[in-house]
Amino acid sequence: MDLFKTDILISNINTKTVQDKNIHLDLLRLDLIHPEISGNKWFKLKYNIAFAIENNFKSIVSFGGAYSNHLHALAFAGKEFNIKTIGIIRGEAVENQTLQDCKKWGMDIHFISREQYREKDEVHFLKTIQEEFKTSYIIPEGGNNMLGQKGCVEILSPAQKEKYDLFCCSTGTGATFTGIVNALGGEKKAMGFSAIKNGHYLANEIQQQTPYLNFELQYDYHFGGFAKINDHLKTFMQQFKSEQSFELDRVYTGKMMFGIFDLIETNSLQENTQILAIHTGGLQGNRTYIR
Repeated sequence: MDLFKTDILISNINTKTVQDKNIHLDLLRLDLIHPEISGNKWFKLKYNIAFAIENNFKSIVSFGGAYSNHLHALAFAGKEFNIKTIGIIRGEAVENQTLQDCKKWGMDIHFISREQYREKDEVHFLKTIQEEFKTSYIIPEGGNNMLGQKGCVEILSPAQKEKYDLFCCSTGTGATFTGIVNALGGEKKAMGFSAIKNGHYLANEIQQQTPYLNFELQYDYHFGGFAKINDHLKTFMQQFKSEQSFELDRVYTGKMMFGIFDLIETNSLQENTQILAIHTGGLQGNRTYIR
């Protein structure tokens, strides 16, 4: 099922801040692997979709917000692989470009209340979903299951794991970061940047999915919470785009890169550290301002 670009570009981020602190910073451009299924989304979906097809499920159900990169990617993948997709959306019914794309690619959209959505991982709720969509395979929010994590192990190449000292990744559900930690096998350090306010619970959830302890989470770069943004972050992202000639997304990678620069400026990272940060895509979400 590897129909997408595999020779992933690495962009060197050689700003004055990085130079002054004698740090080497590269960005793995997963945003370039495919125009629609960009970033880490394909890695989290590939084995899940293969499992659904191999086991003759008629459709795939998954969950997300109204601007979900995960559901956006799933809808396009469903079209490409000719399997029906169903999106369970948190909150009141809305229209936006993300959902318009999903519908265009054949995804059925179902809105549920935020109270109901908070139960999305509970056994009784999942049983109800399975009863409603009897021939469907259910993928958790963000593709965060064993198959999603298995795909994310493949993000890093052997050469990359050998070259760099520190691997940085934004963290939402934790699936991608868990895959990175498992890929490193305890030999190098991984640093996750929580995109969620009060995301300290992520450490325990990730630890349950990996035998390795070579990771650290940063909790101070959420900018008010998931999908929140302020003028400080906007200015940083605009300056980054002007200097580097490519874009960061507002929900994940923009916050991670801000955090990395802050840690470099405050001497929280050792000199001569070779850093590989991961651009997890999600640029489609920049089309609409997310409050």
